[in-house]
Amino acid sequence: MPELLNSIDSPQNLHSLSEEQLAQVAQEVREHIIDTVGEIGGHFGANLGTCEIAVAVHSVLDSPRDKIIWDVGHQAYPHKVLTGRRDQLHTIRSYGGLAPFCAIGESEHDVMGAGHASTSIGYAVGIKEAMRRGHGQDGHVVAVIGDGSMTGGVAFEAVAQAGGLGTPIVVILNDNGMSISPNVGALSRYFNRVRLNPKLWHAREDVESGLTKLPALGHAFEKLGPHFKESIKAFWAPGLWWEELDWAYMGVIDGHNTRAIRSALREALAAQRPVVIHCATIKGKGFAPAEDGGLEGMEKWHAAKPMSIVSGEPVTIPPKNRPGAGGAPLPYTQVFGEALLSEARADERVLGITAAMNSGTGLSILQRELPDRYFDVGIAEQQAVLLACGLALQGCKPVVAIYSTFLQRAYDQIVHDVCLQKLNVVFAMDRAGLVGDDGPTHHGAFDIAYLRCLPNIVLMAPRDEAMLVHMLHTALAYDDGPVALRYPRGEGLGVALPQTPEEIPIGTGEILCEARPGSGPRVALLAYGSGVAKALDAAEILTEHEIAVTVADARFAKPLDAGLAAQLAAEHDLLVTVEEGVLAGGFGSAVWETLSDAGLAARILRVGLPDAFVTHGAPRLLHEEIGFTAQRIAERVLGAVAERHEVA
Repeated sequence: MPELLNSIDSPQNLHSLSEEQLAQVAQEVREHIIDTVGEIGGHFGANLGTCEIAVAVHSVLDSPRDKIIWDVGHQAYPHKVLTGRRDQLHTIRSYGGLAPFCAIGESEHDVMGAGHASTSIGYAVGIKEAMRRGHGQDGHVVAVIGDGSMTGGVAFEAVAQAGGLGTPIVVILNDNGMSISPNVGALSRYFNRVRLNPKLWHAREDVESGLTKLPALGHAFEKLGPHFKESIKAFWAPGLWWEELDWAYMGVIDGHNTRAIRSALREALAAQRPVVIHCATIKGKGFAPAEDGGLEGMEKWHAAKPMSIVSGEPVTIPPKNRPGAGGAPLPYTQVFGEALLSEARADERVLGITAAMNSGTGLSILQRELPDRYFDVGIAEQQAVLLACGLALQGCKPVVAIYSTFLQRAYDQIVHDVCLQKLNVVFAMDRAGLVGDDGPTHHGAFDIAYLRCLPNIVLMAPRDEAMLVHMLHTALAYDDGPVALRYPRGEGLGVALPQTPEEIPIGTGEILCEARPGSGPRVALLAYGSGVAKALDAAEILTEHEIAVTVADARFAKPLDAGLAAQLAAEHDLLVTVEEGVLAGGFGSAVWETLSDAGLAARILRVGLPDAFVTHGAPRLLHEEIGFTAQRIAERVLGAVAERHEVA
């Protein structure tokens, strides 16, 4: 059979194909993703499950006039392949290549560029309501959302509004039983019952139809009217929840049957009302280790590592060893997970909470060893924080482990429910700073700034993995309000981990190396978190230029060690702050404000992330682009010193 995918340069190329040809295109898209992503790495399993959905939707609709909204771009690779980016797929998530999620600036077929879950239905309601009021070109609006994303509260809010307004949109519910980790909660169990019993839908119709045909009873059944029919429907219908919110429900449909999806989509669009098409799919479809590996296989192959698949088969990648055993340093995530398990074993009040990211946050370690001390709320960050509040009110020590970028979604709860009430909640913010390939939707750039302005909270960041162990212990020992602990993605520095963690006095920094006495310019580098390593490397470069350098680890952004900041400012010609966060309102701003409030005059140079959304790519390349490297920091310091001498 001749290849068809190479002839698909736009969605319109699909419109003239037969059902058999469309099914073939879907399979070719799947094979292209396996071959490409298996080599370069990237989101994998979810994309293999949406190949038929992408082909069916684009073959029926006329994008970009019709709007197709993909909830979380890690299921939208087939969409990218079908919309003119087939030959660029090998660049995805790499610096200068395709964005890892949908991106408005990348293609006219990408309606929105959000990378956080549960938002597509809300976008769809807004777009269609604007069309109904004559704004922009009219067309169909379809949102594709996974069952994992349906655990997010904003999805429920959008469903309720669309039902109330009667907004004529179509939602394709891609139900594969997974998000990144196995889905949790009552809604997930409900979807599982439905998807495993597709005969329920047809059985309810058969019962309702059969009752009307019974001798003597059929006419009576009809006369009983809608209330009795609704009772029958409630007993059998898997889509009752949707229909109670004034949506029409269609399903369960085989999500790997393009003909069935196309037929359902045409009916749904013709209904001119809110309609959900419930599709059962397999995460990792077409790749045996994911498809046949159950939940464990689907979770493992949510993303593929570079060179993890060759000729369609998985390649074993040797595990990394512990430091001192000839292997690479442990990732911060693993260090945190093991430290939390140790703390939980030592104190029965300690519990861990995640929002559908158990392995990504390291809480899978706690889940495996102490499952009764672990909570997964699904993709519902607000509920994660509220759950922690309830636990704290009863004397527990909850640790909310959420990526920095995802914690933004629970900001109101942090402000109103945690800080206002001064509850003992610990926020463990993984992926702080630039995370790399996932790009601006996932960079942890803003947490220092958005948390520093809140009363009653303590902010700390470790310079290495050993300090992370000490700081988690310190945060759990603290009994006077919330603590937020940020740490970067990736491996630590390879330092030895402490056998026994120690408490760090709150609000105290530490001088790591002091400038030697001399006649040359004196510069102090006051760094925070991952900025400390950059500062130490920059100090070595500056020393070669006869600059007397002091390096200090602030350890806390709030409360700041005001005495240390004042000492450094008084004893040096230039004070440089270094942080892997936005400068506006960040750690450097805190130092500046503290010295100003104390009436101390100081010359300050702030180094951090720019007032811009940083693109995707390897962190090394991103750091070079924005000047967050030891060499660039040293160059800026030398320039500032030279400028000062010229003025003098």
